[in-house]
Amino acid sequence: MNDFHLPAYYINRELSWVAFNERVLEEAARPENPLFERLKFIAIASSNFDEFFMVRVAGLKDQVKAGFAKPDNKSGMTPREQLEAIWERTQVVMNKLFAVLKHEILPELERVGIRFLKTAQLQDEQRAFVHDFFHHRLYPVLTPMAVDASHPFPMLLNKSLNLAVLLENAEEPEEGPLFAVVQVPAVVPRFLALPSPAGEAHFILLEDVIREHMDTLFQGYSILETSAFRITRNADLTIDEDETEDLLEAIQEELKKRKMGEPVRLAVDASMSDFLKRTLQDWLELEDSEVYRIDGPLDPSFFFKFYGLPGYDALRFEPYPPQPPRDLLGSADLFETIRQRDVLLHHPYESFDPVVEFVQRAADDPNVLAIKQTLYRVSGDSPIVNALLRAADNGKQVTVLVELKARFDEENNIVWAKKLEKVGCHVIYGIVGLKTHSKITLVVRAENGELRRYVHLSTGNYNDTTARIYTDLGMFTSREAFGEDASHFFNHLSGYSKPPAWKVITTAPAGLRERFLGLIEREIAHSQAGKPARIIAKMNALTDKEIIEALYKASCAGVKIDLIVRGICCLRPGIEGVSENIRVISIVGRFLEHSRIYCFHNGGEADVFLSSADWMTRNMIARVEILFPVLQEDLKERILHILDIMLRDDAKARVLQPDGQYRPVAAQGPHPLNSQHYFWEEAFRAVRSRGADPAALRLKPITTAPER
Repeated sequence: MNDFHLPAYYINRELSWVAFNERVLEEAARPENPLFERLKFIAIASSNFDEFFMVRVAGLKDQVKAGFAKPDNKSGMTPREQLEAIWERTQVVMNKLFAVLKHEILPELERVGIRFLKTAQLQDEQRAFVHDFFHHRLYPVLTPMAVDASHPFPMLLNKSLNLAVLLENAEEPEEGPLFAVVQVPAVVPRFLALPSPAGEAHFILLEDVIREHMDTLFQGYSILETSAFRITRNADLTIDEDETEDLLEAIQEELKKRKMGEPVRLAVDASMSDFLKRTLQDWLELEDSEVYRIDGPLDPSFFFKFYGLPGYDALRFEPYPPQPPRDLLGSADLFETIRQRDVLLHHPYESFDPVVEFVQRAADDPNVLAIKQTLYRVSGDSPIVNALLRAADNGKQVTVLVELKARFDEENNIVWAKKLEKVGCHVIYGIVGLKTHSKITLVVRAENGELRRYVHLSTGNYNDTTARIYTDLGMFTSREAFGEDASHFFNHLSGYSKPPAWKVITTAPAGLRERFLGLIEREIAHSQAGKPARIIAKMNALTDKEIIEALYKASCAGVKIDLIVRGICCLRPGIEGVSENIRVISIVGRFLEHSRIYCFHNGGEADVFLSSADWMTRNMIARVEILFPVLQEDLKERILHILDIMLRDDAKARVLQPDGQYRPVAAQGPHPLNSQHYFWEEAFRAVRSRGADPAALRLKPITTAPER
């Protein structure tokens, strides 16, 4: 029997993530994407790297610092080996990012009249405008900080943009160079619109405005050099929950420390002198490989805001307005419809509004007695949370689990948790030692002298903002088995009861991995019995070794396996005698693929599941997750259709090779199939077929990719 433990059979988790961010960057390099969208992909890739260094690289550095040298259990690389491989690869990718920006995107922007100017390129009117802006709008908020024996190197905030300044005392040049830092204020927009010729739009970056006027900040000194730099710090939270009496207070304290963690990366202007770079590097105690020379604007994530400038619709994707869900077309009453049948929602192609309406109606319905919901990531002005607040005001029993440990959403969640608690909601601040990642809402309603339970389950968060850009699937049901499981689930979270015997759902950390392994084993048995056997699974990431080994075993038994994995994938497909029956694709497009779908052929009686969980170890053992079956036949067929279209995508899909590289799927005809575009048109056609006015939804005629 094959030894599936061999490191050669696995791709390193961190390097797989870097490969994912390269796929994001490829979208920035695609000339067929609109210019502002390409800028947005640059911003996404840059922001992704920030989080990667703040969490993953920081964690590896902590391990090295602690003397931990044990190889990881898949690829066999020690923490130090992983760091060195990451530094080498990310240097290449970062150089590629700024090369695409400098040599491809910015020249294309100039061709359409949009220019980012350096101070030497300013016309007289523009120079006067910048001078006035600096002295009246910028100078009062700047703080030059000297660094010398009496002024130690300042504790600069994580991800803040700064200017390093080398100075010389004009009256006493023999003192040698002096050093100072000027922080580029985050309270002022990063780019400034300039007076521009007709038909053009000129901008200048804030750091260039400050650089031009640096002598104003250091009068009496000669400016020898001014160069931008940016520090990325360890931003992971370290909380001993078992020893913490008040989790809310502990997380608030840790959030303050996040801005001041240990440095993990230094980015500097490509033109910075070696002397100045070495000075910063020594102060921050970073290795040469942790310093990145950047030929372009540091922190290009500011293009997120630039992307939103009005007046440039032609440089963005054509809008895909979410359509009314097909399962609710003609529905006059949401609760009545759910009583009659299960309802599937496919976001963002179909609107998230029914989910909001579900909670809002429950809040105002006098027959609703209780609402229970999990919240992992919610929007800043969440209509769902506002509805929960109103429900409590209306005297309903409201129970909300607010996950305070949702990374980088902790502060937002703390604000909502306090508001919910203040109006009388029963708020659960997560579970000790676990993150509650499940997406579930339970509404209890009195009907004809009895109680009926309505349940919404989803692969995505209760976030009306991200529901427009993340692909997810949700389901409404009033089936009694789901209602019972939902009640048991919330009671289990709020009390001390042991995990119950579920009727239809499966949960982590107790039972989810075992459920998946059992379903894979069943496909192996079918294949060995001569029956058709197939697994199709879609997820964000695949890292769990036990599941990967089970998939290798299934492949060796002849089970055909198709995996759609957006990001990290530690499984190595196409290895003879191990994984030759496994195909892995990744789809990166205008929407972030977020849904988790698991389909097992089961000898022709297909089982279809949706889940909040990826096939990652953390989802199996360190999170509260839900896997739920889709039981209604037409909904199962619809989900199988969704998987089929994605597997046929030859416009945005990349195929994972045995060497860990991704290659674009070869186009199968003159009209490549873009699955995301297809799904929106499908949703649009469903609405139009019911007699809605298509002109009210879309101004251009649609073109449908041919069936193949």
